[in-house]
Amino acid sequence: MRRIRERHGRRGLDRLFTPQEVEYCLALVTCDASFAARAAAKEAFYKAIGTGRYKGGLWRDVEVVRLRSGAPTLRLHGRAAAHAKRRGVTRLHLALSHTHGLAVAQVVLEV
Repeated sequence: MRRIRERHGRRGLDRLFTPQEVEYCLALVTCDASFAARAAAKEAFYKAIGTGRYKGGLWRDVEVVRLRSGAPTLRLHGRAAAHAKRRGVTRLHLALSHTHGLAVAQVVLEV
C-alpha cells in the first residue's frame, strides 16, 4: 500500500477506498497497514459472496467502517449490496488484523 500511495498519491487511494476510509487511514501512524487490512477485507467479502471482485463490484462498493464499539464491519454499496441482497445475506462479520508487513481479513456472511 505504501508503494501505491507513493506512486499514485491520493488519486490511487481514491480508486480503491471511499473518502471516509482514506481520511481515517491517513490520520493513523500505521496508515499503510490499515489500508492493506481494508483491501484484504474487500477481497475477503468478494470471495465470501462468491462473485470475485470483477463481477461483484468496485473496490469502493465495499467500505470498512467502525461501529460505536470500535469493531470493524462492512458497509455495502452498489453492485456489492445488490449481490448480498440477492444471496439473502442478513448479517456479516469482519475480523481485521495487521502488523507492519502483513494484513489479513476474514468475512463471514449469514444467510
